[in-house]
Amino acid sequence: MNLTPTPADKFTFGLWTVGNPGRDPFGEPVRHKLSPVELVHVLAETGAYGVNFHDNDLVPIDATLSERSQIVRDFRAALESTSLKVPMATTNLFNDPAFKDGAFTANDPQVRAYALHKTMHAIDLGVELGAEMYVFWGGREGVESDATKNPAEAIKRFRDAFNFLCAYVRDQGYNLKFALEPKPNEPRGDIYLATVGAALAFINTLDHPEMVGVNPEVAHEHMAGLNFLHAVAQAWEAGKLFHIDLNDQAFGRYDQDFRFGSVNLKTAFFLVKFLEDVGYSGMRHFDAHAYRTEDYEGVKAFARGCMRTYLVLKEKARQWNADPDIQALLAEINAGDQSAPAYSREAAAALKARPFDRAALGARGLPYEQLDQLTVELLLGVK
Repeated sequence: MNLTPTPADKFTFGLWTVGNPGRDPFGEPVRHKLSPVELVHVLAETGAYGVNFHDNDLVPIDATLSERSQIVRDFRAALESTSLKVPMATTNLFNDPAFKDGAFTANDPQVRAYALHKTMHAIDLGVELGAEMYVFWGGREGVESDATKNPAEAIKRFRDAFNFLCAYVRDQGYNLKFALEPKPNEPRGDIYLATVGAALAFINTLDHPEMVGVNPEVAHEHMAGLNFLHAVAQAWEAGKLFHIDLNDQAFGRYDQDFRFGSVNLKTAFFLVKFLEDVGYSGMRHFDAHAYRTEDYEGVKAFARGCMRTYLVLKEKARQWNADPDIQALLAEINAGDQSAPAYSREAAAALKARPFDRAALGARGLPYEQLDQLTVELLLGVK
């Protein structure tokens, strides 16, 4: 089993992930801050394919034009020396106090205008460094009290912003697509477009829905107690799985962003199996953080662990697909003609007239317990 990542695996991390200094709401940082250039070299040591960033992860929000130019030159030189790519970029529309009431959905029209201004500059920066995917996480797009915003008006403002930005990208001739990243809450009490399903419905209302997909995250759907695999499958089936954030999370907790596969191993297995079975060709982005207990050697171990677990589960998926006992059970479960009937008036009449033995249908046993146990044994390495 080869557990060394290669460029073909398309494993990426954000500057904000490996660069997280271990600060939390109850404690100060435990790791010194590294520069973007230093973080590129950290990731290169782990075998990652690419590095992603928010605009202000790379260029401080108050940087001068000359400072920006020097930072970008240094960052580009680090990318060239390590061969790391920048597949995705995004905008920080949540940290600055200006966005305390949201960005695209803020009640203040000047804030909404500033959010567009900031995002256009950030898009330019991302494209300049090679990004072809642009992710939007609306961390402040929400409310603590529904007295403060009309939700229908907020969605309209969201739509207006995306229509504007799609038009901007088209006008600039950029090869760039957008991906919405849903989350139910935190830091706002309730965030708009809280789930993958909500984001998919919203995309269909845009002027250029072909430019916009989703970037589902394991932790975000698990926070709402939802099945992440089902959300990913729905996005894939709709042709909208543009990007994906891999991490782990205990159900119903705050956004924990644990190392991929470290909490719900069987869930992670079926996710990897799905991505590999359908031939997902996008980036496998690890939006996770090392434990607060770690130094930077521990951060490297965290990053290697994310990739290594994915590769282990990829091999387990291959074994699952080849296992004769598992495949025999699947053949038994899925016996019969599985094709959907094509409609015609005659076919509908024949189906309405067909007799069915309900008792026999209800009496048929389905060996799901055995199938699940075989899966568990394969994951535990005893099969």
